[in-house]
Amino acid sequence: MKMKKVLAGLLVSAMSMGVLAGCGSSTNNTSNTSNTNNTSNTASKEDSTAQEEKTAPGERDATIRLSWWGGDSRHEATQKAVDAFMEKYPKIKVEVEFGAWSGWEENIATQLMSKTAPDVLQINWNWINSYSSTAQTFLDLNSVSDILDLSQWEESILNQCKVGNNLQAVPVAMTGRTFYWNESTFEKAGIETPKSLADLMAAGPVFQEKLGDKAYPLVMGEYDRMIFLVYFLESKYGKNWVEDNKVNYTADQIKEGLDLLAEMEEKHVIPTLQKLAGDGADSIDKNQNWIEGNYAGILEWDTSASKFIKATPDSKIVVGDYFKDLGEYQGGFTKVSMGFAIDANTKYPEECALLMQYLLNDAEGAAIMASERGIPASKAAYTVCETGNLIDPNVAEANGKVMSWCQYSLDPKFEDNALKSNPDGVYYKIMSKVSYGQMDTATGAAELLKQVDEFLAK
Repeated sequence: MKMKKVLAGLLVSAMSMGVLAGCGSSTNNTSNTSNTNNTSNTASKEDSTAQEEKTAPGERDATIRLSWWGGDSRHEATQKAVDAFMEKYPKIKVEVEFGAWSGWEENIATQLMSKTAPDVLQINWNWINSYSSTAQTFLDLNSVSDILDLSQWEESILNQCKVGNNLQAVPVAMTGRTFYWNESTFEKAGIETPKSLADLMAAGPVFQEKLGDKAYPLVMGEYDRMIFLVYFLESKYGKNWVEDNKVNYTADQIKEGLDLLAEMEEKHVIPTLQKLAGDGADSIDKNQNWIEGNYAGILEWDTSASKFIKATPDSKIVVGDYFKDLGEYQGGFTKVSMGFAIDANTKYPEECALLMQYLLNDAEGAAIMASERGIPASKAAYTVCETGNLIDPNVAEANGKVMSWCQYSLDPKFEDNALKSNPDGVYYKIMSKVSYGQMDTATGAAELLKQVDEFLAK
């Protein structure tokens, strides 16, 4: 079910001080002049006192909430950075809220609707379009640019987070999806990691024969399959998934992608969605079959490398290559990975901006955060991470491949909850029905085209 856009207003009030001076008869001119001067002097002193009493960010007591999703390694780094921030600014208390992605957006959407959202939020890029399409939900960060140094981001990247002239978030990193392979498992199967689709398809039967029915060269959930479908279509036909607010492919073309996914299940390349659901994990990095190396490949965001690698410490995880035999084009898309935004209803915008400045631009904070959310888009943070050798080499390699290969852009609505949520999103329902045998690929393709176009038209 599509989340309704949040209607939240930012109320800005301005206070001014007026000075009243009385006018008397000519016989009291001297006295009145003296009184006026005294009043003026008093007002001047009051103005001066008010300016002195206006505290700089970090010098008044404040409690703010920060929320994010991710894996354990991201949680650890962010909590450590928050602790360091509170040590540096002891008057600011930061309460943290974090968890896995599953169900996260639904929770945040409810908070935004009820105006109980955290003060600072890690957001997906599409949330700007979904929840703040008129800049009503998130604070315009231009209003705190004296604290948050916006010059650290390229203007072209900031523009992707604007609604009109309102800057709704600052990007953490640019990202795309690429393959990661468990080289240790492939070695046990006696084959190299796949360099092409043909290699991958051939690996399925080998895994089944050498390692047993529980072993697969690749695992993909519902949303992963949708991204793979688009990657396949872009590689073969050389055009964006969506153009002019409509799907840019025919039902027959989409069917080709669904047929490929069905063949991958049939040839033991990927587990069925029924098998994956039976594993009982809310994310692949927490799936015991990934941890034990039975699932030997993923198609994931380059920003997510750390959590998958740390989840299986006894395995060697390597970054894969894009498949050149899918078609003559370089399929795949890049996007703003995620951003940080400030809730428009916060009581402490300056303190929120100070926290974001620390996490994203400050040398100390950036060093702690490192590349847990990808290669930093902030120039200051990138410099800190590069000079300090703090960028995860796997993340750096993956991001380099993504940015040099992918030639297509992502429609802002592609990640809308109405399309990708589990279990009610269009992608989830159709991918599940096809995988469970409740819908053939022709019907699935027609339904996917129809339902996505209907959503885009709303």
